[in-house]
Amino acid sequence: MNGPSPEPGSALDVARVWDARADLYLQLFRHEWDSKPYDRTVLAEFAGRVGEGGRVWDVGCGPCGQVTAMLAEYGLDVLGIDLSPRCIELARREKPGCRFEVRDQQDAGPAVKGDLLDGLVSYYSLHDRPKRELPSTLAAWSAAICPGGQLLIVAKEGTRDGAVKDPLGTEHLVYWADFTEAELRRAVGSAAFHVDDITVREAYAGEIRTRRIYLSASRLARL
Repeated sequence: MNGPSPEPGSALDVARVWDARADLYLQLFRHEWDSKPYDRTVLAEFAGRVGEGGRVWDVGCGPCGQVTAMLAEYGLDVLGIDLSPRCIELARREKPGCRFEVRDQQDAGPAVKGDLLDGLVSYYSLHDRPKRELPSTLAAWSAAICPGGQLLIVAKEGTRDGAVKDPLGTEHLVYWADFTEAELRRAVGSAAFHVDDITVREAYAGEIRTRRIYLSASRLARL
């Protein structure tokens, strides 16, 4: 007999939902970056700020692994992580030259004390979890990144914060949290980052019709 369903937006719930929809997502979005020149530029600029060989995590990498692969192409030492074992299985198949691990983005601390990252990218990874978890997530990222290290967050703009019908059209309810520029700026600043830039773009054709926020920040020196 099956037990109770996990709390919406919890780690167990996110892994369960993405395990169930990873194959469909891959089918729909395997080639989406071919038509996203602005986003490719954003990642190239991030890689330039980090520098050749910099150690970076792509959190919430999903089943396609495109962001991880592009960061590797730009010369970074990158690891893609995701809560969903199925997403990681598919990403490894899609991008066999890249590294992927099943891991929670809220567990971004180094395996060895002092072995810090040079940067971290969150491409739509925040919308799967409740807004109340944003401070703890950013605190984990802050602890994982070296002073001067780079943070790139891309999020959908809005005010939703709860379970919704799956935009992919499956029978699942998925957690969905949108953010405003002010929310992201405030939360990132409170986690010992300096916000370097925020830009917003309109949705591309075929995307969910909401604007995208791009926030770049630098890790401040530890006190």
